[in-house]
Amino acid sequence: MASAAEQLAANVNVSNFLKNEELKQRIWFTLAALVVYRLGTYVPLPGIDPDAFAKSFFGQSKGVLELFNMFAGGAVQRRAIFALNIMPYISASIIIQLLTTVIPTLEAVKKEGEQGKKVLNQYTRYLTVVLATFQAYGMAVGLEGQQGVVTDPGLFFRMSTVVTLVGGTMFLMWLGEQITSRGIGNGSSLIIFAGIVAAFPSATVQMLEMGRQGAISTGAIIGVIIMCFLVIGFIVFMERAQRRLLITYPKRQQGNRVYEGQTSFLPLKLNTSGVIPPIFASSLLLLPTTVANFYQTQGSDSWLAVVSAYFGHGRPLYMIAYVGLIVFFAFFYTAIVFNPAETADNLKKHGGFLLGIRPGERTAKEIDSVLMRITVLGAAYLAVICLLPEMLISYANVPFYFGGTSLLIVVSVTMDTVAQIYGHLNAGEYERAIRKSRLRGGKRSR
Repeated sequence: MASAAEQLAANVNVSNFLKNEELKQRIWFTLAALVVYRLGTYVPLPGIDPDAFAKSFFGQSKGVLELFNMFAGGAVQRRAIFALNIMPYISASIIIQLLTTVIPTLEAVKKEGEQGKKVLNQYTRYLTVVLATFQAYGMAVGLEGQQGVVTDPGLFFRMSTVVTLVGGTMFLMWLGEQITSRGIGNGSSLIIFAGIVAAFPSATVQMLEMGRQGAISTGAIIGVIIMCFLVIGFIVFMERAQRRLLITYPKRQQGNRVYEGQTSFLPLKLNTSGVIPPIFASSLLLLPTTVANFYQTQGSDSWLAVVSAYFGHGRPLYMIAYVGLIVFFAFFYTAIVFNPAETADNLKKHGGFLLGIRPGERTAKEIDSVLMRITVLGAAYLAVICLLPEMLISYANVPFYFGGTSLLIVVSVTMDTVAQIYGHLNAGEYERAIRKSRLRGGKRSR
């Protein structure tokens, strides 16, 4: 089965694209929104000494700040108003999804269709404000705790920082929703995608400069380039991989007509959890290093120093814990987003069944068993994709942006956006074909 990109290249020419005015408007709107986002990452927070913060950030470059800085497109390093990026909104969305599986009231709201979706989206926005407020206050306190970074520390600085950062996050949340509804692709994913891609040129220049200075060997640079191409190809293959369950619909009679039975497929993605497991695992493992850098003590026997030493970036214990957390979150998030019992009930309502399996509970168990097996492969795939680049980053000292998490996000978002472009082009071709057939029909009737 050809991918969306292959179908796009084979069936769509430039003239079809130029004729589709709606698609062009959507693309221009998406590009304009992303330009606004990128400009916002250069607007600094008030009351911070740039030179002092630059030195402090450089000392914490191996902590969670570097991960957040990658997702924020460098906004953390530049002390920008978009430093929190859209991560509080993503965290709130995940929490609401989790709560809908454990709270019956929210589960009932979810089943109300479009109206229930609007209510859950509103809850997600409220929770985003709460999470962003806590994170912004923590960032303000952390900045005050660093020597010489804040020019005038105090309550006013904390309040202004919280208002600015929360406002920046809410604006990005609104911008992402506008991209989703009026542009191309998923707005939240594209904002993170734009931040990562914007840092690739500088990361490439940095790597080449390190090679010129002798910090990285020529063989290591060639290895990084080859690894990136191999990892991208592997991600594309695995993200397209599906396990299809054959569904049969029996014969049915409607009035005096008898309709033949039909067959279709229930596609189960190999990687249902997407990029959530690597992001969560990286955040949890880099927190000890960041806390240790914020609260350094004179004694080397501090428990924070011990934790930071054992869970340092690239250490064996870090790698083992990283793989374990990726596997855990892969199973955990898959269990949240896919409900085999609900899928089995929907099949039963529409008269569909798996061959040799009774509808209802037996079908749910069979789907759950298949999903469990393919999730093992999906978790192993995520672990390999994220672990190999981490080892290269650790031992070859290449820039952080060439990690498996960043490549996974970039490739996944690109595939999703290309698929949506192909869908809009197909819709435009279909509408033009209908208009032509109507015109021809009108001429014949005369």
